[in-house]
Amino acid sequence: MLDQAVFYFFAALAVISAVLVVTRRNVVQSAIFLITALLATAGIFLQLHAEFLFIVQVILYAGGIMVLFVFVIMLINLDISLHQAQFNRQWWLGLLLALVLGAQLTIAVAVGRSGLPLGEPAPASMLEPSTQLVGKVLFSEYMLPFEIASILLLVAMIGAVVMGKKKI
Repeated sequence: MLDQAVFYFFAALAVISAVLVVTRRNVVQSAIFLITALLATAGIFLQLHAEFLFIVQVILYAGGIMVLFVFVIMLINLDISLHQAQFNRQWWLGLLLALVLGAQLTIAVAVGRSGLPLGEPAPASMLEPSTQLVGKVLFSEYMLPFEIASILLLVAMIGAVVMGKKKI
């Protein structure tokens, strides 16, 4: 009973925050609501005993990516962007796309209810520890791709610093 209440709390928080992300006119408020939605999703992951996904969600998305978003928001000159032409005249296209996506979602849910039969879930005592298993596989079998990805990210970061550096 408590698990359901916690799930519905995090789910409602995620949905409300996601709606507020796209309806707020202030960019900083949208970023804060996006952080709230990401943290609510992390709470759902923690409740499902997916500790690795919880940590990745908090550190990578709610931490790193959102810090990057906030820096971009701070670097963009908002006065200029507020005076540029807006796309308010295309509301009918947005409404049409919303209706099409809503119909697709309705069809997917209707087909999914009569879809694949699921077996009984495995008891928690038989499950392997996910974080330890991911760490072992990541640093044994996938060591070379992991290091190549880290070098690519380092090169991209250095390139962004060089490109963002102003000429003196």
